Amino acid sequence: MSTNPIPPLHLYSVPSDPETAPKTLPKRERPRTAWTADQLMAADFPEPKWAVPGILAEGVSLLAGPPKVGKSWLSLGLALAVASGGHAFDSLPVDGGPVLYLALEDTPRRLQTRMGKMLGGQTAPAGLTLVTECPPFPQGGSDAIANWLERNPDARMVVIDVFAKMRGPAPQGVSAYDADYVAVGYAKRIADHYGIAVVLVHHVRKAGSEDFLTEVSGTNGIAGAADATLVLKRARGQADGILHVTGRDVDEAEYALQFQAASGTWQMLDGPVTDHTIGDTRAAILRYVRAHPGAKPKDMAGELPQVDIDTIRRTCNRMAADGQLTKDPGGRYYPDTETRTHGAQEVSALSGCPVTTSDQQEHPGQSELELSGLSGADEAEGMAE
Repeated sequence: MSTNPIPPLHLYSVPSDPETAPKTLPKRERPRTAWTADQLMAADFPEPKWAVPGILAEGVSLLAGPPKVGKSWLSLGLALAVASGGHAFDSLPVDGGPVLYLALEDTPRRLQTRMGKMLGGQTAPAGLTLVTECPPFPQGGSDAIANWLERNPDARMVVIDVFAKMRGPAPQGVSAYDADYVAVGYAKRIADHYGIAVVLVHHVRKAGSEDFLTEVSGTNGIAGAADATLVLKRARGQADGILHVTGRDVDEAEYALQFQAASGTWQMLDGPVTDHTIGDTRAAILRYVRAHPGAKPKDMAGELPQVDIDTIRRTCNRMAADGQLTKDPGGRYYPDTETRTHGAQEVSALSGCPVTTSDQQEHPGQSELELSGLSGADEAEGMAE
């Protein structure tokens, strides 16, 4: 009977070079936690370390999304990119370093299949450690992760897929909010102590919400304890998903992503999210107006030969109502208010003549909205064209 040539590997017993392995785990100096105000202002703190620039900083980041939206593909792709020092989302260069990926809902065979597709024949990075079993945080999981981090002092990221497998039972006698806060707190202590990014893959509620933060499953204690929250949502139009990002060290932003089924990778699309989440007609109109501020629907007809002029007029009006375009009293469209204000001379709603500075100063109490509201622009548009 043949023996398996691959030695057993567990999170508690990752092999290391016996000649370089420390006899005892190094102790870390306890970070300072109190200052006087003048001392704090005089202190020099390093900038946050980024696993993925602009998206994943050191600390705890929740990566939430509905089932089967592609969270595991996304998190594994990020792990491969960081471990190899490649490009996250096929566009953002990242500094390489060891990564620990806890794939607690996957089998080794499934991980091998996914990575084979994602690597496309490239060599798998030795800096990525994949684990399919780990005890919950309070039952030894925190120690296991800490020990791996001690053995890999240059580690940049830990991914836990999924968070529910690691949180453990809720402490008795505490509220649901406190229990959620404590559960994320285990990961928070690890992230802060080692100065790395810890990503907790999580779920969202079935009911949608305008505020993506409220969609995170559980109480507000989960998002409140995390340093950043990333929510992957399905999208309309050309994008397959929208990644909503907010956090303490991360600027709030949205990214349009497209899933490449052949390679199993998420790619970031260029341009604002709205360019990829609106229909083809709206997208073409938006592109034209950005290139030609002050355009009228009849000017756009040449760009959209397959769409009749009445449809273009109606679409422009709807886009203005939805805040995707700005419309002036003369029926001209602009991509935003600033461009409209500075890019062309406004037309008087009453006379059809250009508005001068003195005209505007005669009515200091009227807002721009009140002035433009006199024009009856929707009705005048058809007459002007």
